[in-house]
Amino acid sequence: MKDEYPWLKSYPSFVPHTIDEAKYSSIVDILDKAVEAYSDLPAVENMGKCITYKELGAYSDSFAWWLQNKTELKPGDRVAIQLPNILQFPVAVFGILKAGLIVVNVNPLYTEGEMKHQFTDLDVKAVIILENFAGNLQRILDQTPIKHVIIATIGDMLGTIKGAITNFVIRKVKKMVPPYSFTQSIPFNSTIHTNHKPSNITPNLKDVAFLQYTGGTTGVPKGVTLTHGNICANMAQVDAWVGTLFDNGKEIFITALPMYHIFSLTANCILSIHLGAKNKLITNPRDMKGFIKELKKEKFSFFSGVNTLFNGLLNQSDFKTIDFSGLKLSLAGGMALQDTVANRWEAVTGNPILEAYGLSETSPGASVNPIDGNHRIGTIGLPLPSTIFKLFDDDGNEVALGERGEIGIKGPQVMPGYWQRPDETAKVFNGDFFLTGDIGIMDETGFTKIIDRKKEMIIVSGFNVFPNEVEKVLGEHPGVFEVGVKGVADAKTNEAISAYVVKKDPDITVEILREFCKDKLVAYKIPKHIHFRDELPKSNVGKILRRLLD
Repeated sequence: MKDEYPWLKSYPSFVPHTIDEAKYSSIVDILDKAVEAYSDLPAVENMGKCITYKELGAYSDSFAWWLQNKTELKPGDRVAIQLPNILQFPVAVFGILKAGLIVVNVNPLYTEGEMKHQFTDLDVKAVIILENFAGNLQRILDQTPIKHVIIATIGDMLGTIKGAITNFVIRKVKKMVPPYSFTQSIPFNSTIHTNHKPSNITPNLKDVAFLQYTGGTTGVPKGVTLTHGNICANMAQVDAWVGTLFDNGKEIFITALPMYHIFSLTANCILSIHLGAKNKLITNPRDMKGFIKELKKEKFSFFSGVNTLFNGLLNQSDFKTIDFSGLKLSLAGGMALQDTVANRWEAVTGNPILEAYGLSETSPGASVNPIDGNHRIGTIGLPLPSTIFKLFDDDGNEVALGERGEIGIKGPQVMPGYWQRPDETAKVFNGDFFLTGDIGIMDETGFTKIIDRKKEMIIVSGFNVFPNEVEKVLGEHPGVFEVGVKGVADAKTNEAISAYVVKKDPDITVEILREFCKDKLVAYKIPKHIHFRDELPKSNVGKILRRLLD
């Protein structure tokens, strides 16, 4: 790594400039080493039930053996996981990888049409799905390549009595499981008690491990191809970045973001196993009272989230009664972190939120703020070791420091391309640099600030306006709980700024908010339209979906 890269002079003294990209031979290797080192320690907990590293290894072995011996699946075939944060998720992930297969992560809340498109586009041959969503699968199954359906229940791995009670309540009392019927399916539980070892298939770093479906920077749905090498490099980069912050075998991770999302998959599911931590899964973080009850049970050391999750917790009166004395790292990603939320979090917890940045295409970690106290609120920090950032203009030329440009990323965590879409892959690379679609500014110390998504820029009378900038200002008003901003057609100005606000103070008005903006925004950036809503549309990880604002 060349010393002239400006971010290197801002690195903490203990962080190397580069990493050994072959530090881990595969994701399976990461689990195997953890099972050997932390055998009897707790690995994953959900709803009060905990399994050890030894049990996680045995369950994933059994599942891998079943896939190899009870199906016709061959190495490289795709297996979908359509589960929330429950114990079966990590078992399924590692079982699939041990069998030499590829994991396709699917949002359980997908509609029938979304499921059909993803399953057919990626030629998925088997699926592990929660029974709550099996009805959707049943209606489109014969239109997909799927040959094997494995049905999981919330209570599967919670123990005989507790599992039965849980399933009864979910099915009969809460009526959360619509009717479904398959001519052939198998219960997940019957696949993990074989007590067999799978055939030894050793993945190499170039083998595909995950297909993460995304609209990416062009908006066309496609599968991001992530190899074992991509994920293992990201683990080595995180290792280098955190130094001795964590004590292996002694940490507790809080996993509220769904693990089928790349941020949580890497930062929580795989990193926790790599560190020998206990990964505490939160199945329904929207139940804030239940979530806080879980947080009170024991000291935790790592918490990852998006801005809306941090903000939601901070607005619960009981949140400040939690014991945060063990919290070592709060990590934000997925969407812009608002300054007001970051400041409130640190004031309540005593621990700063470090904003990180990445995409499905970068495994996802590309940059993060330093952990040595030199973090900068409002920035995405510094490129990780062995990672290079360049900012490009619309013609693909690199811009100077301090100038706006599209962020391009080069590093071992960057995907080789989109699954069987060379046309789409070509669109997002400038030489070796993956073009993110995000507009940023890097200063002379190497810290980068995201201005906004290139495709979400609003053009008002020829002036460029970035939604993040307007959202940040409106979000600073004490009467605003949440805000989303987008451009709408306007006969006079081409586009106009439209803001959608969820109130914290019922007395705030459009006039109050416009007046508040006058001292902070130039006139053309002040929203022409302000709408009040009870809630805003969000993605599966809580990111506000601007395109659905209405």
